[in-house]
Amino acid sequence: MIGRIAGILLEKNPPQILVDCNGVGYELDVPMSTFYNLPATGERVALHTHFAVREDGHFLYGFASAEERAAFRQLLKVSGIGARTALAVLSGLSVTDLVQAVALQEAGRLVKIPGIGKKTAERLLLELRDKLGQAIPALAPRPGQTAAGAPGDARADILHALLALGYNEREAAGAMKALPEGCGVAEGIRLALRQLSKS
Repeated sequence: MIGRIAGILLEKNPPQILVDCNGVGYELDVPMSTFYNLPATGERVALHTHFAVREDGHFLYGFASAEERAAFRQLLKVSGIGARTALAVLSGLSVTDLVQAVALQEAGRLVKIPGIGKKTAERLLLELRDKLGQAIPALAPRPGQTAAGAPGDARADILHALLALGYNEREAAGAMKALPEGCGVAEGIRLALRQLSKS
């Protein structure tokens, strides 16, 4: 099984990319969340991967973070959800937003994604409810934790979530300086990610 790809990014044709690894070109499908953060063509790239063997061929999927790949794998376990739909979900929601939507059972956030109807959204929320948090423990709310939480705990949880998403400590700390006092975990992560997307 191919778990990681590192090499030179040769082509970017969303949602597919081509990566050269020592003379072998690997085609990977990636969610748009990963695509937007890719380096320029000709530069080195490293991605976590998921390799799928189906009757109609072999397919390789690439992800910027281990959390994104874990979310993709959990989505594939939901009945009726294929790779194309799983990529669409991760293209429409960040992993943090998906974890929050599942924890709060917010179908409204999922139906905004193209191809996800009300019934599919409800099935996703139901089947992922107890599994997504276990697959991505760093982003899962702790038992009894509310959206507000204690301010000190909230800031620690926000920082932990940003680090789990692949940002370094300097980037995460910089984004957190702009957060308002007493900000809850969910709101804090959303604001921090918006701040990081500007930098």
